[in-house]
Amino acid sequence: MIIELQYFSLLRDFKGPATIEVQAGTTVAKLLDRLSADVPNFKSWNPRLLVAVGYEYVGRDHVLRDGDQLSLMPPVQGG
Repeated sequence: MIIELQYFSLLRDFKGPATIEVQAGTTVAKLLDRLSADVPNFKSWNPRLLVAVGYEYVGRDHVLRDGDQLSLMPPVQGG
């Protein structure tokens, strides 16, 4: 399956892949663990990321489907 990845804010600086191929049944958590291993500096952000598939926020147990667009966002800070 091919998953499209979008990075927001500071995450864009990490130069992660725009798409990633995963096995059927892959969860958001498994995909994030793979990015943590493959993309420098991503691991430190992994526990705090907000994740959406399409326009809906999802949990890390969400099972991905072929063609999903995964948006990765750092937590929002107010001020």
